[in-house]
Amino acid sequence: MGFVAAEYDVIVVGAGHAGSESALAAARMGCKTLLVTINLDMVAFMPCNPSIGGPAKGHVVREVDAIGGEMGRNIDKTFIQMRMLNTGKGPAVHALRAQADKVLYQHAMKETLEKQDNLTLRQGMVEDLIVEDGKCVGVVTQTGAEYRSKAVVLTTGTYLRGKIIMGELAYESGPNNQQPAVNLSYNLKKLGFELVRFKTGTPPRVHRDSIDFSQTEIQPGDENPKFFSYETKSSDNEQLPCWLTYTSAETHEIINANLQRAPMFSGIIEGTGARYCPSIEDKIVRFSDKPQHQVFLEPEGKNTAEYYVQGLSTSMPEEVQEQIVRSVPGLQNAKIMRSGYAIEYDVIVPTQLWPTMETKLLPGLFTAGQINGTSGYEEASAQGVMAGINAARKVQGKEAIVLDRSQGYIGVLIDDLVTKGTNEPYRLLTSRAEYRLLLRHDNADLRLTEIGYEIGLISPERYAQFLDKKEKVEQEVERLRTTKVRPVDINPLLESIGSATIQDGSNLLAILRRPEVSYAHIHQFSPAEVALDEEMMEQVEIQVKYAGYIEKQLLHVEKLKKMEKKKLPENIKYEDIQGLAIEARQKLAKIRPLSIGQASRISGVSPADISILLVYLEHYNRVTAAGG
Repeated sequence: MGFVAAEYDVIVVGAGHAGSESALAAARMGCKTLLVTINLDMVAFMPCNPSIGGPAKGHVVREVDAIGGEMGRNIDKTFIQMRMLNTGKGPAVHALRAQADKVLYQHAMKETLEKQDNLTLRQGMVEDLIVEDGKCVGVVTQTGAEYRSKAVVLTTGTYLRGKIIMGELAYESGPNNQQPAVNLSYNLKKLGFELVRFKTGTPPRVHRDSIDFSQTEIQPGDENPKFFSYETKSSDNEQLPCWLTYTSAETHEIINANLQRAPMFSGIIEGTGARYCPSIEDKIVRFSDKPQHQVFLEPEGKNTAEYYVQGLSTSMPEEVQEQIVRSVPGLQNAKIMRSGYAIEYDVIVPTQLWPTMETKLLPGLFTAGQINGTSGYEEASAQGVMAGINAARKVQGKEAIVLDRSQGYIGVLIDDLVTKGTNEPYRLLTSRAEYRLLLRHDNADLRLTEIGYEIGLISPERYAQFLDKKEKVEQEVERLRTTKVRPVDINPLLESIGSATIQDGSNLLAILRRPEVSYAHIHQFSPAEVALDEEMMEQVEIQVKYAGYIEKQLLHVEKLKKMEKKKLPENIKYEDIQGLAIEARQKLAKIRPLSIGQASRISGVSPADISILLVYLEHYNRVTAAGG
């Protein structure tokens, strides 16, 4: 028999990257919150790559920070290398990436959780959900303790019926040999949730002293690093380099000779793996024409000798892993400290969620992170903060917060999951965002800080700083527009940077729009009237140079918003709508889109189906308005 141990407003199950954000968001918004996890020593653990950010993922971390989440602040405290990627390309794809000290990252996040008001941390294995009157009202742990609440957020990562696979060896386990969550998976199925099986993997770790770095290329951090959090202004973190090497012809021979022992080819692995993060054996089979593949050697922290061998993710038998590692230049004498492995786990089919992250089947139950079929700490963090926000808003009787695709990569991520679903571990890519020129690394605060402040996750001090930045940028753009310059004054500068001279008067805005002219040139010629920091200057330059493109994307966004405003009734019976294609009826009935905009993004729903829906909606609204 169970016993009621305690009552809360929000319960979060799992303390990984999604769970930590969910619990902090709910607690900071004033909800009495419980964060319960299998092992308190694994809070915010990085079972795979000890890094945060990169293309699209770095944008997401900035957005999580802009709305009031924790990941950006935490990595800024604990990074051991910071690099801005894609600096030779346009601002839409500039992406910050940090190597983390994985132990420090964990400890810093755990400390933040422990110090948070309204938040209780508890070690325990959740095995069942409490359902009353068709709603989720709490959880039951392995010991029989019942914790009651008004909302539950499941962030179980790769633990649901987790199975580790290495060659012919397979055993039940969570990541890094942690205890798996088995009964909870069966209980979700019993409640009617559709689950599928996914797979991810990790490479071996090797001892630093066994690496011959002279055979590798150094990859240092940036001399003047930028940060993920808008609150971080400086850092004295010591930076450690990463190192680049490549697979060899011998590596490929070893793998090809042992393919019959690779679980993904022998049939031992049933789950679907991530296309964008394949194992080395998968890469060598799929890209057999490539003579070599990159391998990055990444330190796992300041106080450990473990190096992460990025690019050699594998589930080959241990003795084959030894051969593979030692065939890579620089690793001929490498000592493996931890073997690579694949892990299979259960995933909730994400089209069973509303865009709020609440499940359609069971009101009061939210899910976030890898349980929804995503890969990556950053995607987990983004879902976690939104699930925590909406669980808290539900408890408080307030309207849910849903970000659309023009507001952030978070909006793209969640919309893709709940509208299209995913048949493999989902990874954010810049190409998934149709408005990526609006969703840049530099302007996440301009897009989301207002929302963060309104819901109580951004402090008044930080909000005041944000308004100050916004105002100064607007003032400077206006000054550039209204400041006229004469040819005699500006031409010497233009000549010095190889730009065409002007014959008639112009304004500074028009001069800055030239590709070869930077804001630094303008500032040198005509300094701003207000003090601008580096971030503000960058913002001015981007807004001016890309104004035409940004304007075009904003016009597209307006069209999108008109479609999003056309709300579909909840009780709509798609099977009764004449003219809809059979596939469209099935998909619409399954996903139950909230608007015409969302309906138009469902695969299998054609423009013709949308036209029929619009006619139906107009008729429905007329009848409803007439009281029919």
